[in-house]
Amino acid sequence: MHVKTHATSIQATQELFPAEAFLGDALERLKTASIEDRGAIFTRTEVVDFMLDLLGYTQDKPLWNIRILEPSFGGGEFLLRAVSRLIRAARRDHVDSTKLSEAVCGVELHRDSFEDTRTKLRELLAANGMSSKEATQLTNAWLVNGDFLLEPLAPFDLIVGNPPYVRQELIPAEMLAAYRKRFTTLYDRADLYVPFMERSLQLLKSGGQMSFICSDRWMKNRYGGPLRAMISEGYTLRYYVDMVGTAAFQTDVVAYPAITVIQRGKSSAKARIAHRPEVSAPELESLHRALIGPPSGFNGTVIELSTPSKGDDPWLMESDALPSLDFVRRLESAFPTIEAAGCSVGIGVATGADKIYIGPYDELDVEDERKLPLATTRDILSGKVEWRGLGVINPFEEDGTLADFERYPRFGDYMERHRELLQARHCAQRANGSWYRTIDRITPSITQKPKLLIPDIKGEASIVLDEGRLYPHHNLYYITSQYWPLTALQTVLRSGIAHLFVRAYSTKMRGGSLRFQAQYLRRIRLPFWQDVPPGLRETLQQCASGDMDEARAIVGQLYNLTDEEIDHLNT
Repeated sequence: MHVKTHATSIQATQELFPAEAFLGDALERLKTASIEDRGAIFTRTEVVDFMLDLLGYTQDKPLWNIRILEPSFGGGEFLLRAVSRLIRAARRDHVDSTKLSEAVCGVELHRDSFEDTRTKLRELLAANGMSSKEATQLTNAWLVNGDFLLEPLAPFDLIVGNPPYVRQELIPAEMLAAYRKRFTTLYDRADLYVPFMERSLQLLKSGGQMSFICSDRWMKNRYGGPLRAMISEGYTLRYYVDMVGTAAFQTDVVAYPAITVIQRGKSSAKARIAHRPEVSAPELESLHRALIGPPSGFNGTVIELSTPSKGDDPWLMESDALPSLDFVRRLESAFPTIEAAGCSVGIGVATGADKIYIGPYDELDVEDERKLPLATTRDILSGKVEWRGLGVINPFEEDGTLADFERYPRFGDYMERHRELLQARHCAQRANGSWYRTIDRITPSITQKPKLLIPDIKGEASIVLDEGRLYPHHNLYYITSQYWPLTALQTVLRSGIAHLFVRAYSTKMRGGSLRFQAQYLRRIRLPFWQDVPPGLRETLQQCASGDMDEARAIVGQLYNLTDEEIDHLNT
């Protein structure tokens, strides 16, 4: 099981976490896993010191009275820096080492990392004048070689660290099942750092604070919803520092990091926000002073925000979106959502085997009833539909049932020729015998519906009208409308309204591109068509492919925008 170096016994662990008794093999696999499999990314010392400073864990305080935890200490970046501060504070006030045993806790699952850091910690204590016996007693009291998500621990004043980045598919199935039973935030495709945050927040004393540097994806993505709701209900965001594009880690990694400081308990204090500081000791020390100081010292580097969101709503924190936040909030309070106004947002088909289902329309060897002309992003690059001739095989009837091979023998023969590959797909294995279905159901009538096509990943909103000829591929979203003429709707969305909302809510990709996904498009606000004045209706329809400045002026009338708000549509 665990190499127990903590006061808690194995028996107590199993009483609190009975499922752990069945996780031995899975735990052992992770205890010896590679750096990549266990999501180990190590933080620069300057950033570690900055985060400890933000928590107020500074050596001018009686740190022996403050309980601090690093929940996944890896190489000990946070643990060793915290202990160094603790020792200096204790030595200054002549505090005996026996009074330090409850001040620190570090947990690490990976056995080699645990042993290496334990050695470093002993050496640090010895270098500061402690005997071998004292160093051994403290390291035994402080360190736990176990799974933080399963380990029973007492509450803490402060929790700090860089939680592991591990995708769900890399977590042993037994452990993932045990985690799901315990953590409501392990939702959808959430990475392991999300339940690490939930567990850490649960372990805070009232008024205690947690500071993590980790991916910011949870702040906007669907999988972060339960964690955002948890924080909204019982916690307060104190500080947020966007670290995307900075040298925050010891190695260059593909990550979207942010530092958060979250306090247990609700407070009226505004969150203080900074973006992309230079990672150097002087710059971070200066930023720390600004973040904890009066607003007069912000110097344009820090801003205040009353609340990032309510409930599980996405957090709107990015620097280029914040100036428009009040504008977005006003539109949200004044107008219905685009779907409440009579529009529908959908996504094109994911087949699970594009090489089988998709090809030149005229060459697909199935009955005409079993194929549809397909729209892809390349068909709309010019800003209008220029079909390249691809088609998609449709295994579904309009009512959602799968097409019958006897009725469509060419279709049946084609599917049978590819049976082995189609049956091997994950979606086929889950489909109770429906081995030739596509991942997404195809509804043929969508082909004939006029719709606006929107590529998923784009720097700016690209909104193209398909008058009812093509079926969208999975990297295209589409909007249909019950009341709004699509040319008028196209004018509104192209004016900057779509980009305004998507920029506020979307996670940003490397290179600055946005995700124009359904979950963000559905947040767009749109007046009811019956409320649009007759003269403005005609103008909106005539300006669908016209000058953008003219479109913004017209949309300004539609939403009753100020000149400053119209300027936001330009950014």
